[in-house]
Amino acid sequence: MLDHLKANNRAWAERIKKSDPDFFKKLEAQQSPQYLWIGCSDSRVPANGIVDLEPGELFVHRNVANLAPPQDANYLSVLQYSVDVLKVRHIIVVGHYGCGGVRAAVDGQRRGLIDHWLHPIREVWQDHRAELEAIADDTARHNRLVELNVIRQVKNVASDVFVQEAWARGQELSVHGWVYALHDGLVKDLDVTVRKPPA
Repeated sequence: MLDHLKANNRAWAERIKKSDPDFFKKLEAQQSPQYLWIGCSDSRVPANGIVDLEPGELFVHRNVANLAPPQDANYLSVLQYSVDVLKVRHIIVVGHYGCGGVRAAVDGQRRGLIDHWLHPIREVWQDHRAELEAIADDTARHNRLVELNVIRQVKNVASDVFVQEAWARGQELSVHGWVYALHDGLVKDLDVTVRKPPA
């Protein structure tokens, strides 16, 4: 079963060892990433590849539609570990244009459990309904909702107690919002970076 993936793994490990014989020894010794990536589970959005970082350089949390919900224990565990233990300096919430989860949140179809997960995006839609409905082009409207969702998740991360406590103790930590474009492989910085608690 999955022999092709196992073969791919062996070939990848050999390539890595050939280019850097000590790579896996160094990787095994410690993990000290500077960045936490909160992104979408979409298979077309490979976190390390997009920013050209090696294993060990990027701590990654992925879920459908790159949400950072304050009631999700999985996300909160990743956040606390990355802030309190790994001492990351940058948390990057990364959405992507063409996100199926964002579209599914507002297309009116019922899908079951995923509808509950995507509920925060419907709230973003309601909060920005006038702006979104004024956008005639469906793709442009969807792209704007993707951006607004990232902005909301940045606010969620920045308002979390783990992040607030880190700032209170003087830890250097920034929360950023980006959107990745599938059509050209580039990220767009939404310029919503938060570096300290609101005054």
